Formats: sequence, C-alpha cells, structure tokens
Amino acid sequence: MTDATQHPALPDHLSIDPRSPHFVQAVFEHNIGIRFNDKERFDVEEYCISEGWIKVPAGKTLDRKGKPLLIKLKGRVEAFYKE
Repeated sequence: MTDATQHPALPDHLSIDPRSPHFVQAVFEHNIGIRFNDKERFDVEEYCISEGWIKVPAGKTLDRKGKPLLIKLKGRVEAFYKE
C-alpha cells in the first residue's frame, strides 16, 4: 500500500497527446487504467471525469495531420493506477 502514496494525483482531465495542455508527464510514468461505464477501456486518448466523457479513435480514419479521428463518448468515467 505504500506504492499508492508515490503516485501523483490523477487529474480530472487528461490527454495522451504531448501537445495538449491537459498532458501530464508524471502521470504517464505509471500504468493507469480507465473504466468507462464499468468496463475497462484500452483505447482512450483523452478523458474528463467531471464532465463524464472519453475520446477514442473512430476506426482507422485519420485527420489531415495523420492522427486518429476521435469521437466523444459520454458516460461514467473512472481513472485508476494499475498495480
């Protein structure tokens, strides 16, 4: 249980894109998980717990910069550290 005190607090809004203002490098040094509507998701690009949404890739579609096109799904979001 002492490992939990070494993790930084998970933010309310987090993105995996380093160019985003919601990117926090310290959080990604640990394994984190996202539970959306009671199911663990492995394809989440961005989330917001207070607003209750996640952004996931829309299939193989890419935008003009070559990044996956994202869709927003609304529901109950939980973020946690995997051990």
